[in-house]
Amino acid sequence: MTTSDLFRSGRLLVVAFEGWNDAGEAASGAVRALKDVLDVEPIADIDPEDYYDFQLIRPHVEFDDEGRRRLRWPGVTLYGPVGDDGMPRSSNPSVEPAAGLDVSGANHENIYLLLGSEPSRGWRTFATETIDQALAADITGVILLGALLADVPHTRPIAVHVSSENPQVREELEVERSSYEGPVGILSVIATMAEEVGIPTISLWASVPHYVHNAPSPKATLALLDKLEELVDVVIPRGELLDEAREWEEGIDALAADDDEMRSYIEQLERARDAVEAPEASGEAIAQEFERYLRKRDDEPGGSAAPDGPGAG
Repeated sequence: MTTSDLFRSGRLLVVAFEGWNDAGEAASGAVRALKDVLDVEPIADIDPEDYYDFQLIRPHVEFDDEGRRRLRWPGVTLYGPVGDDGMPRSSNPSVEPAAGLDVSGANHENIYLLLGSEPSRGWRTFATETIDQALAADITGVILLGALLADVPHTRPIAVHVSSENPQVREELEVERSSYEGPVGILSVIATMAEEVGIPTISLWASVPHYVHNAPSPKATLALLDKLEELVDVVIPRGELLDEAREWEEGIDALAADDDEMRSYIEQLERARDAVEAPEASGEAIAQEFERYLRKRDDEPGGSAAPDGPGAG
């Protein structure tokens, strides 16, 4: 089985964390959408006591279905399919997983999910525990979902950058290696440790318009699900996400219509994006358009700061 087969028909772990890696709640929203349509149950929890600063990520008090108050602690849960005995299904090496995963069909047992809040401390131990769970579940590939704030317009398709540190994955799936250098989140730690133990990884990052960073972005969640389908050959029902994405875009349009500065800024982003994506655009033309865009931002009051939009701060 090739590396690309491991992602298209192998046992996969899809990972997202709330917090630094999750602009517009796009990545965690994508995994929640999967959890809603997959036949999965919680099969393991990571004890939060050693990994969270509860003054930074506080527990919540809430009422249960019977009206009793209870505490909900931050943490991370591994979800997976369970057998008739209530135990996680183990892989059978003699049985080749079927291609063409369909979350509503018989192959949904190939997908596991890891979802929760990004830990505050103990990252190496946390990542080691996570990888141990992946090995115990016979995971053949890890897909890490993230979202970042970027100078992109909400009116255009949300860009999703795909990368991998695994040379064979890059060659077979024709994806790039990330050139980023700088601070990282827990996703990068898990990806590094997974590769070290021989589990290939792919990272998907959606670019969320920074001027609406305080609002959940269902359009970015959809973009991540679209790319996930493309890479691993799954069929994911979208439910209400399509309507929510349209309403999200229409809501920002309405705000921009009443704010000349915001509308002008979005038009600058649109021109820059269209210039880069135009079929006839040369490298020089793209550079010139980007330079014009930067000059316009520098001419604005406050230098290069973007104009205040909804949720800007």
